[in-house]
Amino acid sequence: MKLRLLLGLSLVPALSTFAQQTPHQIADAELPSLFTIYKDLHAHPELSTQEERSAGIVAKELKAAGYEVTERVGKYEKPDLTCFGVIGVMKNGPGPTVAIRTDLDGLPVREETGVPYASTVTTKNSAGQDVGVMHACGHDIHMSSFIGTARALAKLKNSWKGTVIFIAQPAEETVGGARALLKDGLYTRWPKPDYVLGLHDDAEIATGQIGVTEGYCYANVDSVDVSVKGMGGHGAYPHKTKDPVVLAAEIINGWQTIASRETNPHEDVVVTVGSIHGGTKHNIISDEVKMQLTVRTYKKEVRDAVLAAIERIAKGCAMAAGLPPDKMPDVHVRTDEFTPATYNNPELTKRVSATLKNAIGADNVIPKDPTMGGEDFSEYSLPDHSIPAFMFNVGAVDPAKVAESKKTGTPLPSLHSSKFAPVPEQTIRTGMIGMTSAALDLLKN
Repeated sequence: MKLRLLLGLSLVPALSTFAQQTPHQIADAELPSLFTIYKDLHAHPELSTQEERSAGIVAKELKAAGYEVTERVGKYEKPDLTCFGVIGVMKNGPGPTVAIRTDLDGLPVREETGVPYASTVTTKNSAGQDVGVMHACGHDIHMSSFIGTARALAKLKNSWKGTVIFIAQPAEETVGGARALLKDGLYTRWPKPDYVLGLHDDAEIATGQIGVTEGYCYANVDSVDVSVKGMGGHGAYPHKTKDPVVLAAEIINGWQTIASRETNPHEDVVVTVGSIHGGTKHNIISDEVKMQLTVRTYKKEVRDAVLAAIERIAKGCAMAAGLPPDKMPDVHVRTDEFTPATYNNPELTKRVSATLKNAIGADNVIPKDPTMGGEDFSEYSLPDHSIPAFMFNVGAVDPAKVAESKKTGTPLPSLHSSKFAPVPEQTIRTGMIGMTSAALDLLKN
């Protein structure tokens, strides 16, 4: 009896120590394993809709951490594509439901970082072309932090109550992955979350820091195809033609007034012509010019006005050039490629920001300006933003390089650059600590 009592007492310090583990302690313990996973993911990136291996690694790690895992979740618009979404669920009594999301896919970029674990992968894209593949946007960082957070929350079950859902999403870079998961019953087959959290590594912020943006942080993204018609002929006799090249130039200049003269200066608008093609030879006036636009906005009413103005200006210029009704420009908005703006719920942003300051120090949580980039993390808050969502940015750059860039004005390699090489261990550690701390606060016992 005495021996049994002594043995029981000897376990008390160990159990007490485990119960008092912090996200920092767990992150430090898990970091060597997570760095190994990161290097593997970085060296074996997969393009959007091809993420079978990456999804398998994430699923395996979630299962090992004790989560109920479902693989191959998601339904694309093209039914012949397999969706490699992974959902991991852990229920821990009554309480809120918190969803945490990572993305899986790499980019068609040939890596030039020179790191020992650099990608040498070459594959075929959807057009059948051979392309290099790289995690140039840091989704390998996201997956590693995601796995670390899943492990930490499993080890800290005595510190929280509720349900946590880990969402591993394919096809972020090409848009459609989040929509595919929702289409396959993400919010009906599994508990609908009370909060959704995500993170993104940042190519301008120093490691150890986290950037936060309240309200709109990423833009609506629209892809628009425009076909400008003309009446072709000999380049020496322009008076006998209606030149679509000149007309396209007029239209492009007209589009620049949408932001400068049709939009409230306090609203953000970008209209970029990313591609323009017309003609075949020096001395031939063509019949058609084709253009591809990317359009960025935040608010729905601004988006609607800008898209309407693009078509109105194109057709107005064509009318002024004397083209008949059957030769009006064709303006096509690719609705299937639309990415809605990401909106960080202000109340949730303030709450999580306070938690992050406690976790990594108030000086290390810094404000970040919104960008006109796109992120389909926005889909998880639904079109009416009825589900509070928050995405924060984890610094991924050596602080000395950030300081040098600010001093000299030399830009740092950006996301999607072939030379973007995050500092992995510190970035993963900060992301894991930040995400675990945020989830624990929202799932308070």
